Amino acid sequence: MRAALVGYSSSEEEEEEEEGGRRGGGAQGPPRASAGRPRLPVPAGLPGDPEPEEAVSDDSSRHGGRVRGFPHERGSWATHVYLPYRVQEEFLELLELLVSRARTYVSSLAVMEEFHLSLSQCVVLRYHWIDPFVRSLKERLASFDRFFCVADQVKVYTNQNKTRTFIGLEVSAGHFQLLELVSEVDRVLEEFGLPTFYKDPSFHISLAWCVGDLSGRLEGQCLRELQDIVDGFEDSALLLRVQWEQIRCKSGNKYFSFPLR
Repeated sequence: MRAALVGYSSSEEEEEEEEGGRRGGGAQGPPRASAGRPRLPVPAGLPGDPEPEEAVSDDSSRHGGRVRGFPHERGSWATHVYLPYRVQEEFLELLELLVSRARTYVSSLAVMEEFHLSLSQCVVLRYHWIDPFVRSLKERLASFDRFFCVADQVKVYTNQNKTRTFIGLEVSAGHFQLLELVSEVDRVLEEFGLPTFYKDPSFHISLAWCVGDLSGRLEGQCLRELQDIVDGFEDSALLLRVQWEQIRCKSGNKYFSFPLR
């Protein structure tokens, strides 16, 4: 089985890239075309612009071999909409078992610094569009209630340029509610002329990553062993039934939260 594609970066960089991917593996489908009318770009250097930033080095050796998904541009803020996952102690125990086993196949695997489920790609916003973008998100998402989903299927993913490989837990129940959220987030993206999410997303929580396309080592026998660990873990059915309580938007170094009702 080919690894599904995702588009990741690092939370240490100012770009938390999206995690899409086709369900059940296979090649990534293209993002949906934006039907909305794009707004006119804001000229750079307007009053109130943030102070010019120092030149950003894209030296991947400083970030564990991670490669920036798009070039850094002053006044442009990498923006990502997602559901943050609140980690429980039992989840960390399961995570340790999974990563320990997977490292027997790929020793360079590293645990994710944070855990979430993406509702958008990583897109680029001009500084002056951040506030209206966040206001529009708040309006679109205000009517959504808290809901549960189950993320219990181990999958292997790669980013779009195949410079990183990931192990994640794919959602097996709750897909419809997630698609409803994505639909509203897409409407906001279209309003700003930005790329929408993937047509057939593989909603998942990434657990670990490594540099390069090492999906061939992690699929097959390794993937089966990891799934056996999940299936045999005590109370895994309850542990991996996740209640989502808020949506978050990260734009550069700014975070905005939208509580679900």
